[in-house]
Order: sequence, then structure tokens, then C-alpha cells
Amino acid sequence: MNSLELFSGVGGLAKGLELSGFKHTALVEFNKHAYASLCENFDSQKVFLSDVRTFNLDALSDIDLVAGGPPCQPFSLGGKHQADRDGRDMFPWAIHAIEQLRPKVFVFENVKGLLRQTFSDYFEYIILRLTYPAFSVDAQLDWRCHLNELRSMSQLSYTGTKYNVQFKLINAADYGVPQLRERVVIVGIRSDIKKVWSFPQETHSVDRLFWDMHVTGEYWDRHGISKSERPLMDKPLKDKVSRLTEKYGMFQPPARPWQTLRDAIGLIPDPRSDHNIQDHVFRDGARIYPGHTGSMLDAPAKTIKAGDHGVPGGENMIRFPDGRVRYLTVFEAKRLQTFPDNYMIKGSWGEAMRQIGNAVPVLLAETIGHGLMRCIESKSSACLSSRRLSPSRIGEDVAGLRG
Repeated sequence: MNSLELFSGVGGLAKGLELSGFKHTALVEFNKHAYASLCENFDSQKVFLSDVRTFNLDALSDIDLVAGGPPCQPFSLGGKHQADRDGRDMFPWAIHAIEQLRPKVFVFENVKGLLRQTFSDYFEYIILRLTYPAFSVDAQLDWRCHLNELRSMSQLSYTGTKYNVQFKLINAADYGVPQLRERVVIVGIRSDIKKVWSFPQETHSVDRLFWDMHVTGEYWDRHGISKSERPLMDKPLKDKVSRLTEKYGMFQPPARPWQTLRDAIGLIPDPRSDHNIQDHVFRDGARIYPGHTGSMLDAPAKTIKAGDHGVPGGENMIRFPDGRVRYLTVFEAKRLQTFPDNYMIKGSWGEAMRQIGNAVPVLLAETIGHGLMRCIESKSSACLSSRRLSPSRIGEDVAGLRG
């Protein structure tokens, strides 16, 4: 199955889709540093340093999948919140690629902020444009005028390509990624394929992590943590454990435990030690201050981000149980985004962290890719995956994990 990757970034989505069986025809990226990283990890002859708006789609044929992560800054909670008024909004060009190439399926990923109430009309417009990509658009008219027409599309005579489009807010931690990372995933299946898409079911849960930590102690045993080194069971934690045992009785929660920062990097040598890991370099100067506290070692990491002016907050720091903090190395950050250890990322520490922060976790991309592959190849009318994505359960339990 041939794929086109738009807004490729450092290649997290591309790598996951490749691992699930898709063959990349082209990977398109505008940023020169991310482009250099892509050339290190994919066939450089298929990597293009280009603006999506000027990339020649006419040179492509037989594309089964179009994928990508349109720039998130127009919708990010930490951005300027200008949506369609932001020059970085590339959704119209993603839609243009769908219209021209008519792939069997497409998948796009973006930030949770895309679902904000203030963007609801524009998000509806995006979904309807993806549903009816061949619907003619007058560039001189405001998108709101087109939205009203699209809302009435079922009453109009539309004979162009149509897609069955679904979207879901998902948390990567629910699929084994050692990071609390909520993102919107949009999937479209071309209607003539007559297949029903079902998002993958969650495989990991916070309940199972708490169970392994505080009911059986299996988590601490696995990491060789003695009882004297384990967290004290205060009353709120005891109450939480009591509710958990009441919920599940004698049987452990069915999913696997959320993966923690310790799970991801626990066996990696200290960056100040003598090791031969190229991108595992100690960076001095990490400190705690309000709103900048780092990621707890025994919880999924906070969302690794890439801001307009570098890596924001404390998402780029590890916070150890004794209160010490230090910056993540590039190698460790790759682990949190489930990149292969030998995946090369070009640029300085700050630039590499920006690329990593913008990426789709490879494991999540692979999970979705397997579902898409089954959907395309399935002979039945439904391509129900063994997994189904759903919004994460961010609540009291997660608050307890974050500390």
C-alpha cells in the first residue's frame, strides 16, 4: 500500500505507518532540520524539502493513504488561537491533496485544542470538507458561506468523491506510550470501499498501573525497588486503592499498565557516565519553579511539546523521587515518543527536542496503521480492529499520578 506523508516533521507518524506495512512514495517537510532528520531515517530520494502548497501532486499516482500532522500552532492551547486566520493553517492544503489524489484512506493528527468550542464551526468545516473534498470552493468567499452549503450537502446533487470521516480524542498512554499525550486523530475511508472503520481499543490503563503499584507491588518488584524506597501509603492513596479493589475484586484490571518514565528510561545509563550512546548527552541547568516541575519518574511523562520559542514548561525534565531534577536527553525523549533507539535526529538539543515534541508517537502511529491496513485489505463490510481509541480518562487517578 503506497502512502504520501504531508507535514512529515521528524517522521513519527511516517515511521509507525511504515512499521504497519505502508510504503512511502513521498514525505514532504518544510523545516530544514526535520528534513535532514527524515533523510537520515528514510530513503532520501523520497524525502522532499518543500512547502505543501507548492508540492507537485501531479507527479504522484496510485496513492492508497494520505497522512500527516498539519501544523498545530493555530489550534494549540499555548499558541495564538487564530485557527483559520493563522497563516500556518494547512488544513485547506491537506484537503486539496485528498481531492486530487483520491486515496483509499487518510489519517491526520492534531492537538486537543482543535476541539475547543471557539473552533467548533471551523472544525465542522474541516470535517465536512474532508467528507466532500470535490465540493467546489470559491476562494473569494469566506469559509463560513461554504459551511452553510456543506451542511445542506445531503439535499444537493453531489457526485464527487466522498469519505466516511471519523475523529477521536485519544491519549497515547492508553496504547503503551509512556507519556500523557492527548491528540485528535481524524480518519477517512473512501465511501466506495464500503468498509466501516473502528478506532483501536485501548490496551493500557491507569487502573492497572495503580494495581501493580499499590495492590500487588509488581511494578516496584519489576524495577528492583525495595519496600523502604516505595511511596508511603497516605490516607488519600489508601482510599484510592480501596476503591480500586472494590471495583475489580480479586481480579486485576484487564488491560496492561500505563507505561511510566521509569519503564521507558530506567535501564539507560546516567548521561554523565561513560557510555557510547551518541545522543544521550547531559545538559546542565535544570531547576524547579512554579509551573515548571518536571515529569515524575513513576508516572507517564507529561506531554513533550514544542513551543514557538523552544520547549515550554517542565516537560523536558525528569523529577526523581528524592526531588532532584535534570533535563531529558534526546535519547530519552525519543524513548518517550517510542522512536527506535537508532533513529537519528539532526540539530542541537533544543532543535531536536522541538522535532520530538511535534512528532506523533511511533507506537500509536503503528497501532492506527495496522487498523488502516486491515481496513483496506478486509473483504468484509466492516474492518473492526481489535482496538478502539477513545478519550482518555484524565481525572482523579491521573491527578494522583502527577503529584
